[in-house]
Amino acid sequence: MKLLVFGRNGQLAQEVRRRATAHELDIRGSSDADFTDPEACAAILAASDADAVIITAAYTAVDKAETEEETARLVNAATPALLAEAARAKGIPLVHVSTDYVFDGSGTTPFAPDHPTAPLGAYGRTKLAGEEAIRAAGGTHAILRTSWVVSAHGNNFVKTMLRLGAERDRLTIVADQIGGPTPAAALADACIAAAEQLALDPSKSGTYHVSGGPDVSWADFAREIFAQAGLSCEVADIPSSDYPTPAKRPLNSRMDNSLTQTVFGLERPDWKAGLRDILADLGAEKS
Repeated sequence: MKLLVFGRNGQLAQEVRRRATAHELDIRGSSDADFTDPEACAAILAASDADAVIITAAYTAVDKAETEEETARLVNAATPALLAEAARAKGIPLVHVSTDYVFDGSGTTPFAPDHPTAPLGAYGRTKLAGEEAIRAAGGTHAILRTSWVVSAHGNNFVKTMLRLGAERDRLTIVADQIGGPTPAAALADACIAAAEQLALDPSKSGTYHVSGGPDVSWADFAREIFAQAGLSCEVADIPSSDYPTPAKRPLNSRMDNSLTQTVFGLERPDWKAGLRDILADLGAEKS
């Protein structure tokens, strides 16, 4: 099948390109698909002969969104809304990636896809608006909520920890935020599988969770990164209140992936195995 992929240079987009080898890809980056121009992006889809569309492009600067909510809303809500309408008009499935930030982070129970949403900040509000618009469009779709995406590409927690862990003997890391680190490779596989299966069975349309397991704190995630990388950097636990940010982070980012497994047959990604693959990729880049 032919996949129209919006997003070229992000972590997820690069993994989709690397892993969708069985499909023809039409990849559109910001230079030829500006997500602050919803009509232009919808026109690209309307003119496409793709069999499905995957949206990996997003405004993900969580703190910056607090002062740029209008721009974030264009990218995360207005453009996905028009793409969903265009996909419905063409009768093709749309796969869209959302976030744990649509929840308020309360409690300790993993959030199911149908749990009430209550975003804490601008980023979560704009991503939730995008979800709601896609559902309202009425076409075949899968919204895949994820969390803590990491890879060998771009900027992410793994790469930051590797850099700082090599420079310092001790780091203070937040320990009261708990969630599932998600390898971008596994998320890419889920996007591709969802597009394939929706093309055959539109009744699978809905909202799903794809997050790595087991759930872990940022501090313990850092410890595992250092252990696998052979770095001796010590990690000291701190509360979120010791590391204030413009946007409030959810303390509970645990997500229930069981519906994804039931409907699409996708096991919850093992982030420790994914981390080994990321470190191997980075090693290959250095050689």
